Amino acid sequence: MLIEKTKTTIIELIHYSEKNPKVNFSDYIAEKLDYNYNHLASLFSEVTGTTIANYIIINKIERVKELLLYDELSLTEISLLMEYSSVAHLSHQFKKITGFTPTYFKKIKKYKKRIMLEDL
Repeated sequence: MLIEKTKTTIIELIHYSEKNPKVNFSDYIAEKLDYNYNHLASLFSEVTGTTIANYIIINKIERVKELLLYDELSLTEISLLMEYSSVAHLSHQFKKITGFTPTYFKKIKKYKKRIMLEDL
């Protein structure tokens, strides 16, 4: 139950906040759930097989993918919105998780959409 609350807290913060707050994720999670962060982190890793930090990164990249597909913000704006220190840092994490650069990801998704529309 505590693991699910931790996941929900992270998802709400990353996916449903207008702008990610400029707070330390560990402080935010510990305060929101009223538990010691080290305890939460240890339990989370033990149960899920991944760290809270990695879970946060994966969710941030999923949100970046959504924002890229909406095509309303530039990569710089997305980087700022998601509280990355730079576009380069975002791009590095994105490629590490997805295997693609953000620009390439955006191109292949547009291409796939166009092909699907042509099939109709």
